[in-house]
This record gives sequence, structure tokens and C-alpha cells, in this order.
Amino acid sequence: MTQTASSTAGSSSPVSRRLEVLRPGPWHRRLTAIVGVGAFFDLYEVFLGGVLAAALAEPWHLSQTQKSWIIAAGFLGMFVGANVMSLLADRFGRRRMFLVNLGMYSAFSLLCAAAPDVNWLIAARFLAGLGLGAELVLVDTYLSELLPTAVRGRYIAWAYTVGFLGVPLAALLGARLVAEHEIAGVSGWRWLLVAGAFGAFCIQWMRRALPESPRWLEARGRRAEAEAVVARIETLNDPGTAGAHQVPAPRKAEAEAQAQAQAQTQAVPTVRVPLRRMFQPPYRRRTVMWWIFQVLQTVGYYGFGSLAPVVLAAKGHSTTASLGYAALSFCGYPLGSALSIPLIERFERRTLIIVAALGQATFGLLFGFADAAWLIVGSGFLLTVCSNVFSNAFHVYQAEIFPTNLRSSAIGIAYSLSRLVSVILPFIALSVLDDLGAAAVFAGSAALMVLLCLNVGLLGPKTKGLALDAI
Repeated sequence: MTQTASSTAGSSSPVSRRLEVLRPGPWHRRLTAIVGVGAFFDLYEVFLGGVLAAALAEPWHLSQTQKSWIIAAGFLGMFVGANVMSLLADRFGRRRMFLVNLGMYSAFSLLCAAAPDVNWLIAARFLAGLGLGAELVLVDTYLSELLPTAVRGRYIAWAYTVGFLGVPLAALLGARLVAEHEIAGVSGWRWLLVAGAFGAFCIQWMRRALPESPRWLEARGRRAEAEAVVARIETLNDPGTAGAHQVPAPRKAEAEAQAQAQAQTQAVPTVRVPLRRMFQPPYRRRTVMWWIFQVLQTVGYYGFGSLAPVVLAAKGHSTTASLGYAALSFCGYPLGSALSIPLIERFERRTLIIVAALGQATFGLLFGFADAAWLIVGSGFLLTVCSNVFSNAFHVYQAEIFPTNLRSSAIGIAYSLSRLVSVILPFIALSVLDDLGAAAVFAGSAALMVLLCLNVGLLGPKTKGLALDAI
């Protein structure tokens, strides 16, 4: 595969160069699918909060504060998890934390399903969120480190397209199961949580076959292991080709590499980059830009998805109708994600982020003022289409602007700010909703998205077409 000068300029190590020149093949597609299906459960859980708050409001006689906590608890857990798990991923590896994340979520989601009262549910949702805190951070980090530059943006967008199927599914299942009230003697909303726990367990089992990131291994001084992983990827990706770096027996190569690794790691010091490096040139400007971005994007992106069923109920629609309208609107999430695939390698990432954010602001205002069912669904659908062009572009972008040794920590700490804002958001938004109405909620959201566009446009670097190490 021919690489341009700009593509290869930053590939300073043999492992990076070998990963860059690999032709995208079956192994890359399987990797993307497995990682993407795992992201499904993070997104399923994020948007489940609004479904549960709407579904349980009447049978559990929830106050406005309790509804806010049902939504906020998962985000609070994700805030803590994003900080802790992302740091651990830079220390102990991407693959290991992938398994820990989904294992914790699966166990605590079952505890949510068994909740006898609202306090139990809130506590269990916090713990489930703790497990998922770094899931999307790891998706971005892991895929960006294993995919060639030519397809990095497109394949990450595919992973999120798979993942975002969880959003309309959560609302559709919620509307259906809430309407059924009970299935096999168990309340319908509990089955939503059981389904999430079971699915996450299955994906955790599939992820056991994933390799560790060779870039991470190399950055930790474990070069022999990194080269063995790359050799295996080369063989699995194109078994009929005897390339210069490919080996006919990858399992044997890995065994030999592991035997050599102990001696080698004694001679090669582990490279550790202190977190303060984020606040030194050239990363200081990027760090500041991304922290501001994560605070602002939460209101426009997660605000709609997590609050839409509650907002519609506040407009006078029944719980079932609210969940049905939300489900139809949420169909725009996977479609918007799919739309981003041909766009993400065609346009500069930050340009795509800005245009999509302006679309969110526009259609959010329309949704806030809408009363007719067709206008609610139509504006909500277009908002979610723009939301996921925006989301996929920024997930690719954030993994590109920090180096390997800092990547998971830097984007995880910044991403945790979005989760912290998501904790506070339901309390503020529902208070504004009660006092001023839905239009005021979405007008404020639109103003913040305009500020986000200015932030990215003025401070964000260009990344399109550049190798990961060159950025």
C-alpha cells in the first residue's frame, strides 16, 4: 500500500510503520465490529436513564429530584470511571480495561434490574456507570492505535454506527416493555436492564480474543511483544501474503517473543509520560480546547437524548407516546452515524464538528418549540442525525490530538468532564423546563453549541490525512 509523505512522516517506529502500511482487511473489520458492539452498551445505558425516569415516574410516584437522580446517577458513575479507568488503561493496557469495563457493567446492571426501590436503583446505576466510564475513551484509543491512517476515521465511524443502534433500541424496547407492564411476572423496565447485562457479558467473552495495542506495548518498552502482535495481525489480516514482516506461525512467534520479552524489558526502560505533559507545548492548547469542548458538547448532545422523553411528557404527552416519539427521533442516531462514514475522510474533522454542531442547535430550537407530533419527530430525527455526524467526528478527532503515552489519560480526563456536566444537567434542565418551558431549555443549548464552534475553530489543530504519530 502506497503512503503519502504526510502519512508516514510521523511513523517513527517499526511497529507504527508496519501498522500504517497494512492493507485494510478482514481482521480490521472484525476488530471494528467487536469493539463497536461493545460501544452499543455504553450508549444503551446513557440513553436508558431518560427511559427509566419516564417509565417509573407514575408507578413509583417519583419526585422531580428523584427523576433527575435516575438520569444523573449513571453519569456520575461514568465521571468517576472515566477518570480512573482511562488512567489504568495507560498503565495496564487497553485490552485488560476493556474486559474490566464490561464485566462491571454486566454485574451492576443486574443489580439495577433487581432494584426494589428508587434508592437501590440510583446506587446500582452509579456502579454500572462506573464500569462503563472509560468504554468510549477506550474505543477511540484502541481503534486509533490499530487502524491505518487511510481508514482510521471511516472505521471508527463504522464502530459507532454499530454502537448507536443501542439508542433507538433502548427507546423502542422501553416503549414496548413499559406498555406491556409485565412479562413472565417481571416488570417490563426490569427486562431492559437484564438485556443490557446479558448482552454486555456476551461481548466481554468475544473481546477476550482481542490483542493488546502494539503501540501501547512499544510505548511501555515491551517491543518484542509489540512486534509479535503485529506479526500475528499481518498473518490474520492477509494469510495468503508472505510479506517481509509476516511469519508463517504466529503462535510460535508470540511464544518466542514472550520468552524474549523479560530480557528485553530489562534493557529497555518503560517510557512513562507525566500527566503534566498535557499542559506543556504543543499539547497545552489542545488540552484547554478539549476541556472546554467536553463541557459544552454535553448540553447539546446528551441533553437531548437523556431528557427527550421527560421533555415530551412535560408537554402533555402520555408516557407511552413520549417514549414512542423519542424512539422515532432516536432512529436518527445510527443513520447519522452511517452518514458520517463517507464524510469523515472527505472533510477536515474540526470542520465537520462545527457544521454538525450548528445543525444540532438549529433543530434543537425547532424541537423545543414544536407541538405537533410530526414536527416533534421530524425535528428530533434531524437533530439526532446531526448529533451523530458530530459525535463520530469528535471521537475520531480526540484520539488523534494526543500521543500514545497520554492518549487514554488525556481524553479520559477531558471526557469525564462531559459526564460531570451530565450529572448536573438534569437538575438544571428540569428546573428550567418547569419554570420556563422546553423552548428555553433548547435555546440555552443552542447558545452553548455556538460557543463550542468558536472554541474548536479557533483552537483546534488540523488532523485529516496525517499519520497518528505525525499529529
